Amino acid sequence: MESTKESGCQASEGPILCVNNCGFFGSSATMNMCSKCHKDMVLNHQNAKLAATSIENIVNGSTSTITQKDPIFAPAVNVEAMSVESKKPDLSSGLNSETKAKAGPTRCSSCSKRVGLTGFSCRCGNIFCSVHRYSDKHECPFDYRAAAQDAIAKANPLVKADKLDKI
Repeated sequence: MESTKESGCQASEGPILCVNNCGFFGSSATMNMCSKCHKDMVLNHQNAKLAATSIENIVNGSTSTITQKDPIFAPAVNVEAMSVESKKPDLSSGLNSETKAKAGPTRCSSCSKRVGLTGFSCRCGNIFCSVHRYSDKHECPFDYRAAAQDAIAKANPLVKADKLDKI
């Protein structure tokens, strides 16, 4: 008892539950959180800091003012790519919304049966029911033989040895 007073350490009274009430036990090293909650909190904090710096770089238009030692390649590219992609649909958003609204239920291309989410898409680009999903059942125009030959030709390139010089 005297040794704890001298060293300034306090004995723990018992296990401490996580402050996020997840049901696991926490520790004082992880701010009274369990390891999973602490890891999630640190990850969210890092993502928020990363987003703030990348947004600041985009607004300022400079990428040379990065103060972190870690490279920030992927999020900066994703943010720029998303901003570029978001501009493209704005030009034709009226046309896209009308075609999506008129699409209606998904139907089999052979028998016009409603297939919904259970439709099978074929290589010919059409959607079929379970009866017509095979290529011989719906007279598929896709040339499977030529596709297989091309795949084999790409997978097995022609190997030709160099000719030897005769002495």
